[in-house]
Amino acid sequence: MFTVAMAVLAAVCLAGVALDPRLLGGQPIWAKPLKFSISFVLYGATLVWMISLVASPTARRWARRAGAVVATAGTIEMIAIVGQVVRGRASHFNVATAFDTAVWAVMGTTIVVLWIATAGLGVLLLRERTLPVDIAWAVRLGLVVTLLGMATAFFMTSPTGAQIAAASTTGSMPTVGAHAVGVPDGGAALPLVGWSTTGGDLRIGHFIGLHALQGLPLLAFALLALAPRVPVLRDVSVRARLVGIAGGFWAGLTLLLVWQALRGQSIIAPDGPTIAVGAALVVVTALATAAVLRPRTTPTVLETQR
Repeated sequence: MFTVAMAVLAAVCLAGVALDPRLLGGQPIWAKPLKFSISFVLYGATLVWMISLVASPTARRWARRAGAVVATAGTIEMIAIVGQVVRGRASHFNVATAFDTAVWAVMGTTIVVLWIATAGLGVLLLRERTLPVDIAWAVRLGLVVTLLGMATAFFMTSPTGAQIAAASTTGSMPTVGAHAVGVPDGGAALPLVGWSTTGGDLRIGHFIGLHALQGLPLLAFALLALAPRVPVLRDVSVRARLVGIAGGFWAGLTLLLVWQALRGQSIIAPDGPTIAVGAALVVVTALATAAVLRPRTTPTVLETQR
């Protein structure tokens, strides 16, 4: 039900983007709820599938409760975001009035609750022993990296240096926190996603980490689909190791993007250290993948007798 509701909301927000000319922070005012609703569609559908993987009746009941908590928290979050759009106000970081502050506080609370519920589901899946090893690792690593991606959002909630400086002059701080680092929110940005092109943007690492929950299980299914045509992939342990390598790469990429953003560096203008770390991450991943895919020779009779 939650996933269907978010899909309907995504359609409404898409219409809002097309029909409502208002801008907020340099972006169409309906862009934020559109992105959040699409994200929740993917997140909700994946959680439904993950809950179905829990075999024990008792654990399944707890998994469903965790799913209900996620759906409730997500619904509250979207009511807050859409409500502020209707009012023409920013939902995130907005503490200009008592009502705005209350809305932002509710949103912060629901995200923490959502994180805890997702972590609880992760614990249940860590204890699940009925899954094929490749699917099990895809689900577990996907949850771990997703929780990491969620946690990076807390970097956005602290006041920026510019906000503190302005408050010392004006005596008020109507906005606490920001997506961008080193530049104000709402500047030059990539189309559609709205990520800053002039400074760091913490949403990038947050987004990449958040969707490991879908990406790693999809990779596991893709490897399984390729297995009939690629002999080395017929071994479930090979597929599991490849999923593990992908999980390590995904986590490393998430941390790299957060590190880049925290240094106030645009995603389109990486410096030497960012390029070096990124290249090292790619090389290590490629070498590990090659090692896993390297053909194994079957020992001869003579070799087995030695």
